Amino acid sequence: MRAEFAIFDMDGTLVDSTKIWNQLSREYFSSLGVTPSPQLLEQTAHLSMPETAAFFVQAFHLPCTPEQVAEDINSLMAQHYRLHVPLKPGVLTWLDHLRRAGVAMCVASSTAPALIDLCLRRLEVREYFAFLLSSEEVGAGKDRPDIYLEATRRMGGLPTNTLVFEDLLSAARTAKSAGFVLAAVCDESSSSDQETLKNIADYYIPRWDDRAVLEQFLHIFT
Repeated sequence: MRAEFAIFDMDGTLVDSTKIWNQLSREYFSSLGVTPSPQLLEQTAHLSMPETAAFFVQAFHLPCTPEQVAEDINSLMAQHYRLHVPLKPGVLTWLDHLRRAGVAMCVASSTAPALIDLCLRRLEVREYFAFLLSSEEVGAGKDRPDIYLEATRRMGGLPTNTLVFEDLLSAARTAKSAGFVLAAVCDESSSSDQETLKNIADYYIPRWDDRAVLEQFLHIFT
C-alpha cells in the first residue's frame, strides 16, 4: 500500500498539549463549583468544544450557556497556544520527509478552527498542511467518522490510501472502523491505552524522534 494522503490530529499527536487541556478544564470547572473526574474528562476527549460545553452544562446544571463555556475555555487555551505549546520532538522531520515524498497533508482536530491556526502558525508548520479542519465545522466529534471523511474528500483521496495519525483511542477506533489506514501515536496522557492502540493500529509510533521508526515507515510513501 502506498499512502498518498495523511490526516493529522493536532493535540497529543502533533503538539504536546493534552495535559494543558486537562488541567485547564479542571481549573475552569472548579471555578464554577464543579469537579469533573478524570474519567468524565476522558469521556469528552473525542468531542468538539461545543459538544463538550453542552455536555457539562447539562450534566452539572451550570448557570451559563454552552456557548459561554466554550468561549471561556477557548479563550484560556488560546494563551497557551500563543505562548508555549510545543511541537512534539521529531514532528518537523516527519513533515519534511512526507512533503518531499509528495504526500498531501491536512489537520483534522477537535479544537476550534482559530486555535488550530494560531498554534500551528506560531510553531511555523502551518505551510505543511493543505487545510485545517475542525470537528466544529463538520458538526460531529471524533466518535463519528465525518471529519476524516470530509478531510479525505477535500484532498481527493480514499480511506484506503489515506493515513490517519491519532493518539486518542476512541478517535483511532473511529478512523480504523471507517476504513482508514491507522498510525497510532503514543501520548503520555493515554499511557494506559497503548497496548490496545498497538493492537488496532496498522502502524505504531512510540516517539516521533525515533529515527528507526521513521525509516521503517517511509516505505509506505514511496
